[in-house]
Amino acid sequence: MPKARGRPGHNKGFLRRELLQLKVSAKAAQLEGGRNGGKGETLVSDDDLTSEVLSHCSSTSENASVPEEGNETIDEQVVQEKAEEKLKQCIDNTMDKSAKARQKALESLKLAFSSKILSAFLVERSVSLTDSLERCLKKGKGEEQALAAAVTTLLCIQLGSCQEAEDVFKTLKSILINIITDKSASLTARHSCADALGTCCYIAADEAEDLAACLACLESVFSASYIKGDGTVPSHNSQIHVLHCSALLSWSLLVTICPPSKIQRFLEIHMSKLPGLLCSDNVSLRIAAGEVIALLFELARKSDQDYFYEDTGQLCEKLKALATDCNKYRAKVDRRKQRSIFRDVLHSIEHNELLRDIFELGPPLVMDAATIKANKISRFEKHQYNSAVFKARTKARNKVRDKRADIL
Repeated sequence: MPKARGRPGHNKGFLRRELLQLKVSAKAAQLEGGRNGGKGETLVSDDDLTSEVLSHCSSTSENASVPEEGNETIDEQVVQEKAEEKLKQCIDNTMDKSAKARQKALESLKLAFSSKILSAFLVERSVSLTDSLERCLKKGKGEEQALAAAVTTLLCIQLGSCQEAEDVFKTLKSILINIITDKSASLTARHSCADALGTCCYIAADEAEDLAACLACLESVFSASYIKGDGTVPSHNSQIHVLHCSALLSWSLLVTICPPSKIQRFLEIHMSKLPGLLCSDNVSLRIAAGEVIALLFELARKSDQDYFYEDTGQLCEKLKALATDCNKYRAKVDRRKQRSIFRDVLHSIEHNELLRDIFELGPPLVMDAATIKANKISRFEKHQYNSAVFKARTKARNKVRDKRADIL
């Protein structure tokens, strides 16, 4: 049985958006940094850890300029050893009896793992770190579980496709699934675990059964946002929407490493339901649904060039509406982001030659660089136009202004 992660050949179009999830966890350092936890006697501050971990990154360039500046030579090995000692202390602190101390240690590890590649260091300590993360996920609550899941994600990214990563995934897979499906668990923890399950499975899953279990778990979560049988739209709060969005994106990432037979089954089950998510009140869920629809179309065409979706016309109408959405009750930033993404989603579906031929839309609307440049307005012409508009607007306003009101 080939490894599930050994099929990352679909790497174009909207698949790039799914693969970029592997980089999302690198933003983790921006979330919890700067907060104090525990008593602090044996813990390392984020600022100190960052400076120690990152200082040797620029040591080469510093050494090159040392003779010119007259400074003492920096011993890179000493800096490296100090940074590793601090990381070892953080790993030990994840087993502390104090929940605040464990949380502070996880925050420091999260920051360090997202700041510097530490693969060699982590390979030697993957077993002890996995044991610590397992304990934090089982015994911890809320924020501690969320941090442990985030560190798990970064750990698998650091280790890459190796036996140690497989061991981490096999040990923590069932725990992550339990938290995701536990409705009494913290929504923050469930959301973080959904991200971790998708990324870690993509990197380290070795058995088809593991992949199937992760897909089923994530599917059971986001399907709760599907339109009900009676046609009503489920009502969820913003945190539930975030969870469903994470589960949907993680699921779509794993779909890219499934065999064609599985993809065909997913098309049969989900292509009639996913368009309903485009009507969600949550902009992130609408965008995620659009990206997943585009991804499924791309994967379907890869395995079957004659793939045809019966409701393509209705789907394109929904996508056009979202690509030109100007409803004032939605935030301006959300509208701008939504329109930009759904223009791409719509193009990915309309530019299929078979579909355009079926709907008599003509050839794909693709313009080369020369055509785009020829149709572009010059800066001078744009300036002249703006000046004329400004003058016309000023004249119109002057007519209705009562200058005598300034005296009052």
